[in-house]
Amino acid sequence: MRFRPCIDLHQGRVKQIVGSTLSDDGARLVTNFVAVEPPSYYADLYFADGLTGAHVIMLGPGNEAAAREALAIHPNFLQIGGGITPENAAAWLEAGAAQVIVTSYLFADGKFSPERLAELTRRVPRERLVLDLSCRPLEDGSYAVCCDRWTHTTQLRLSRETFAMLGRHCCEFLIHAVAVEGKQSGIDEQLVRLLAAWCDVPVTYAGGIHAMEDIQAIGQFGGGRIDFTVGSALDLFGGAALRYEDLKKFSGSSPEFP
Repeated sequence: MRFRPCIDLHQGRVKQIVGSTLSDDGARLVTNFVAVEPPSYYADLYFADGLTGAHVIMLGPGNEAAAREALAIHPNFLQIGGGITPENAAAWLEAGAAQVIVTSYLFADGKFSPERLAELTRRVPRERLVLDLSCRPLEDGSYAVCCDRWTHTTQLRLSRETFAMLGRHCCEFLIHAVAVEGKQSGIDEQLVRLLAAWCDVPVTYAGGIHAMEDIQAIGQFGGGRIDFTVGSALDLFGGAALRYEDLKKFSGSSPEFP
């Protein structure tokens, strides 16, 4: 179980945003934090502290220059996601990304496209590909994958079969619990349990973490197998509940949980 730090970019700035409020026109956007420091500051900090698997997420257009700045400071250290396609994936890897993170490209009109997956995997080796299956719960208890900056709910449901099929093509999964992302209201415990039961490929969970008790719950319900990332609750991003210095101890081995 590892802490996987993030650099979320919106309009070229490092920000923490309530994920469910993202939209094309920005009318409903709720922003929890806007950094003074550039993205390269966070990339250098994570590198110095040995926090591998950190990721940069571009939330919409206007973030390419800031993302390249973050990648360039320590090549092959950070993952990059947001608008990744087969056409630009190689360029991002050449710009210094360790892996590319892909979500929306895999869907056409809300439906998962095996043809698009095949095209992607022809261009990106398995060890350089992370699939983002961020999702929201449905009334029947299932979880539907979201795309287009989490603004659209697709027809793809999380299941053991879904992870088995996609896990043959990627080295890990990144999964935000969209309903609680950025709200600091507690984790989606059911989702963590399902990830631990269904995923054979490494997976990172995000969403709702607001106290050390939530991290302990991820360790308990995830059997120590589920990595995590923290946004708005972290003091690094203006939060008051969790200290970055405390989370650095999750850089490798799993602490014991009560």
